[in-house]
Amino acid sequence: MFRLFDAPEREASHFVGFAGNRIDRQAESRQDHPIGAVLADPSARLLILRDGRAHLKLADDAFDPYFDLAEAETLRARVDQVVLLGFSESGPVLAAPGGLPAERLPESIKAIDYRSIYTHGLIDPAALGALAQGASLLAWHATHRFCGRCGHNTESSDGGYKRVCLNCNAEHFPRTDPVAIMLTVTPYKCLLGRGRHFAPGMYSALAGFIEPGETIEAAVRRETFEEAGIRLGRVIYHASQPWPFPHTLMIGCFGEALTEEIHADFNELEDCRWFLPDEVRAMLAGTHPDGLGVPPPGAIAHHLIREWADTA
Repeated sequence: MFRLFDAPEREASHFVGFAGNRIDRQAESRQDHPIGAVLADPSARLLILRDGRAHLKLADDAFDPYFDLAEAETLRARVDQVVLLGFSESGPVLAAPGGLPAERLPESIKAIDYRSIYTHGLIDPAALGALAQGASLLAWHATHRFCGRCGHNTESSDGGYKRVCLNCNAEHFPRTDPVAIMLTVTPYKCLLGRGRHFAPGMYSALAGFIEPGETIEAAVRRETFEEAGIRLGRVIYHASQPWPFPHTLMIGCFGEALTEEIHADFNELEDCRWFLPDEVRAMLAGTHPDGLGVPPPGAIAHHLIREWADTA
């Protein structure tokens, strides 16, 4: 029975970007923590996010993503739209939309996009995970100000984890969009594709949204066939990654190729081809003779590709 749980001490999801969140969400007791009382706590810390960027304080040659209430108000953060992420050992953690555009921030404050923050490791994994939580929540609030049932205004409730219609009392809850990202493999090669928006020379695993009424495995098989014309057999789960663009959960899988002839959808992809293990290892090491590479280490695609290359 216990073979069901045979796994490394640290599961694979621990090693991807945006997955280091250690906040105690206290989901069952959010109603017991009114936002006003939480903000009045001297230990409360706020993340300030605007236009896909986080405000970071430069202090002692390091970046600090947290602000106290007085600092947040000085920066004109929209504390009236704050969401409660939960509680850390240091106290409450919240996120608020920023009020000032990047060009109007003080010199000691930088507005840096989320992708650059994780790519360059500008803040620690726990703070990066909190950023993903806050960014996803605030993005959902920004697009759900009106009721999907009757069209009237909604207001935030339960610390930001619910919106209630002021007219019909309908309750609306934050969404997470599941995306399957899959590395198709044989015993000797793996399939990588290149999107038109990718950085020069970069190849990655294929990916696509999981549709309503679809299992993860079915989505992996469907997306692989639609994008590359490859039929898959067995599908196994590897890891997942919160991805705040705007509120996605990446679900990483391996797929067993049953066919090998590629029929790529060039409306979706610029290129798609098989790679041998030595070539993939060179891409991971940054030594590929043609300058080809893979996504950075924080991306779940990188971990899927490295896991296969290390065992192939």
